[in-house]
Amino acid sequence: MDIKTITTFIAMTVPFFLLTVWMLVDVSMKQFKTPGEKAAWWLIALIPFVGCFIYLIIGFRRGKKTADG
Repeated sequence: MDIKTITTFIAMTVPFFLLTVWMLVDVSMKQFKTPGEKAAWWLIALIPFVGCFIYLIIGFRRGKKTADG
């Protein structure tokens, strides 16, 4: 592999990795109706590429921030 390929790979994967970490932290800080719903959003957030779009479109507004978050 050459340096251009490695750089392109890193440039394409790092934003999705950071977005996934942010989604997991966001789900952790929110309170959902049931623990099962929270677990489902955790699993959706872990799905590569597609999970971030599903969470941002549907899940981002579902939970409520806790008082300490």
